[in-house]
Amino acid sequence: MWHRVSLPVRRTLDECAGLYIYLRRIVFAICLPGSIVILIVALAFSANAFAQTGKSPEAEKTQPTAAPLSHDLSGVWMQYPDGNVPGVPGMNAVDERTRPPLTPWGKARFDAAKPLVGPRAIPGVENNPELRCEPDGPPKLLNLPNPFEMIQIPGRVLMFFELGHIWRQIWTDGRALPKDPDPTYLGYSVGKWEGDTFVVDTIGFNDRLWDDSFGNPRSDATHLTERYRRLNHDTLELHIIIDDPKAYTKTWVSPPKLHKLEPAWEIAEWFCILDEDKVYDDAVRKPAGVAPEFNK
Repeated sequence: MWHRVSLPVRRTLDECAGLYIYLRRIVFAICLPGSIVILIVALAFSANAFAQTGKSPEAEKTQPTAAPLSHDLSGVWMQYPDGNVPGVPGMNAVDERTRPPLTPWGKARFDAAKPLVGPRAIPGVENNPELRCEPDGPPKLLNLPNPFEMIQIPGRVLMFFELGHIWRQIWTDGRALPKDPDPTYLGYSVGKWEGDTFVVDTIGFNDRLWDDSFGNPRSDATHLTERYRRLNHDTLELHIIIDDPKAYTKTWVSPPKLHKLEPAWEIAEWFCILDEDKVYDDAVRKPAGVAPEFNK
């Protein structure tokens, strides 16, 4: 029920209501700018947080993430030309200076080897397996001063070598090394990432090849470990470790070898042709081992 109010009392109430409205306007005028500032700061913080997270969850699901540089080995690589033998470029990814002593089996094979280079080379009598057009394989294939290309695909890393146009596959799908693989020139390889290093383990070699160009033997007991690490965009480090108890008394650990990225290079065609090799042998290699005759 509404009650009438006397005029003085009503006037007093009207004055109080007016004062109340006036005070609300003052408070609103004071608080509004602060509220706007708070709102602007909140919006800026939200935008910054969104920028730091990159994308919305939906965008993250639909857009693939690029692999970090350290896990990208793609490209054509060429070893730096610093080497141990004067006049011979590179060829020290497998470093003969760190080779451990040979076993009796290894020494017999080493003594029978007649290399093309080094202090034991005798022109005209070399018996490097390359002269029979046998395909090279690791680790010697990694030691020669020729470029190779690495290509990464799901489950595998492929390596293409210019010498002999040889290609090699390294399984990266998590499989283990086989227990008793058939001996081959290239062996059986599996790889995995350990931090920023790509580690390749290979077994299943035959004993027809050498570990390097100087005649150090490779047996069918070889376990080869390669450690690849990309130091920066243009530099790849390769560390080769040879565990061959049949040929060497200890594990052969070579210093890391640096390789340079060659983005403008392509892997050329280079096959071993027996007829061409025979022409070279008859015209150059064999005559080089014959002492010249001087007119008396």
